[in-house]
Amino acid sequence: MSAAIRAAGLTKSYGRKLVLDSLDLDVEEGSIFGFLGPNGAGKTTTLRLTTGLARPTKGSIQVLGHDARAAGNAVRSAIGYLPDVPAFYEWMTAPEFLSFAGGLFGMSGSALHDRTSMLLDLAGLTDVQTKIGGYSRGMKQRLGIAQALINAPRLLLLDEPTSALDPMGRKGVLDMIASLRGRTTVFFSTHILSDVERVCDTVAILDRGRMVAQAPIDELKARYGKEKVVVEVTENADELAKEFGERPWATAIARGALGSIEITVTDLGAAQHDIPAIVAARDSGLARLEAGEIGLEEVFVELVGGGR
Repeated sequence: MSAAIRAAGLTKSYGRKLVLDSLDLDVEEGSIFGFLGPNGAGKTTTLRLTTGLARPTKGSIQVLGHDARAAGNAVRSAIGYLPDVPAFYEWMTAPEFLSFAGGLFGMSGSALHDRTSMLLDLAGLTDVQTKIGGYSRGMKQRLGIAQALINAPRLLLLDEPTSALDPMGRKGVLDMIASLRGRTTVFFSTHILSDVERVCDTVAILDRGRMVAQAPIDELKARYGKEKVVVEVTENADELAKEFGERPWATAIARGALGSIEITVTDLGAAQHDIPAIVAARDSGLARLEAGEIGLEEVFVELVGGGR
């Protein structure tokens, strides 16, 4: 597949401060791509370079096959962008705001009306008559995504779209993003790992301006992750957790609620064989023994958490 975004050796400095350090990046067209990193990793700077709002110090970045620095109106009109803190005319209604945004792209008449109606439905705002000033944060974020889609972009750039939202607001925004799969390329910048794991196909992890990993999520977890076992016992959980941690197949132990113990293992078969005998020897009962897959959060911590 062709790349919607391709960066090679992308470097950006502000004075002596190096923000991006020789970043290589490939975002396939049609994917929902998660761009992960701690706050300050360089995610927003990458988005600014992608849109042409900033210029690289070194290296290159192509957007939809064109150099972002020299991209003309034809390329820019194929991009939708939602900044981390979107601004609205709060005295407008949602239909008025989307009509205004469409007018900036030269849209009018029935085409604009139909596009506005479709996007209001996608955002769950069709029957909302309240002016934007009375919207919740989640409603504003959904309206912001709708506004970024008004021009039917081939590439949608989202900068921290779920930041500071409550659980229901996040769910609404993530459902909206997931519904775009196969309809446009979504480049989704965030530091919220569970959001990426829920909606994204592929992920890149940025740390202190450097790319530390880029792969489909399943491949990334298989490459860097280990398997884990969740054990729940009826008693002596602390003693058992210590004993599990001394076994050669255990690399990490985490105590959960009550009698729950989570064990990161290198040999799942050996762990499943040994655990029941260890529990029985401690005169405890085995309420649960469940194998699970390591999550994106564990991979992220392994890749970027060591020096923090």
